[in-house]
Amino acid sequence: MIKNLDIIKNKKYFLGFSLMLVIASFVVIAVFGLKSGIDLEGGTQWQVTVQKAGVSEEELQSVLQQTNKNTEVIVKKADDGSFLIRTHTMNNDEHQTNVKALEAAFGGVDEKSFSSIGPAIGAELKRNAIWAIVAVLFGISLYIAWAFRKVSEPVRSWKYGVATLISLLHDVSIPTGILAILGAVKGIEIDTNFIVALLVVMGFSVHDTIVVFDRIRENLIRERGKKTPLGDIINYSVRETFARSVNTSFTLFLVLLALLLFGPASLFYFVLTILVGTIFGTYSSIFVASPLLYLWQRK
Repeated sequence: MIKNLDIIKNKKYFLGFSLMLVIASFVVIAVFGLKSGIDLEGGTQWQVTVQKAGVSEEELQSVLQQTNKNTEVIVKKADDGSFLIRTHTMNNDEHQTNVKALEAAFGGVDEKSFSSIGPAIGAELKRNAIWAIVAVLFGISLYIAWAFRKVSEPVRSWKYGVATLISLLHDVSIPTGILAILGAVKGIEIDTNFIVALLVVMGFSVHDTIVVFDRIRENLIRERGKKTPLGDIINYSVRETFARSVNTSFTLFLVLLALLLFGPASLFYFVLTILVGTIFGTYSSIFVASPLLYLWQRK
């Protein structure tokens, strides 16, 4: 099957499939938006357990709402029986007031975690995270354009960088779209772990893309002067690197799947983001980046 793989002949199907996924992801993000966690938006996240048995989310929320009037309080029950509380940024006095209110209503209270971030710090973290992703995208593109500067026929070196940039946008937009859907359906929030996951996806994806591009560069140099069509060189190069790309990604896929199924619940969506990004990153390195080079060849 790999010997008969013709990326260039079927480029419209591969690129069309990717284009539909990217457009769908942007539509989903525009419609549902992304729910920011406290480290990107500011606020308090508090995890507690109460001694009184059979306490419901509504009862706990009612007590906290009386203490924090005119402020939204969100309470969710975790799998271990504890309660996750999300509300406005609390200072130490407000924190102690809420602890006393819970103790008065439900007896003893055991605090598992408490974190409070001001809105200014959250906004700064969000801004820095966005700039980090943008810097990585353009930094990688510029580096690849420079690395392939000695290969200008029949594709200019800067187009290798642009093709990589488009592939990386493809790889990060799809996991982001999935998280937007999960945010609307299950209330999943975007935090700094999600940003780290996207950076991991970009690093893995660009590594795969460089392997394919480097083989295309080697074959272009070897076939120089023979008038071999670029489409044939790309197909041959992809077939040479196909098994290596898929096997490497499959190894990582097995590790991520094990973490997804048996790892801690707190890392579930972090691992899921990397897993989805790895799958589509491998796809884009083979079926998106290479056909783009063919479309941009100089006549």
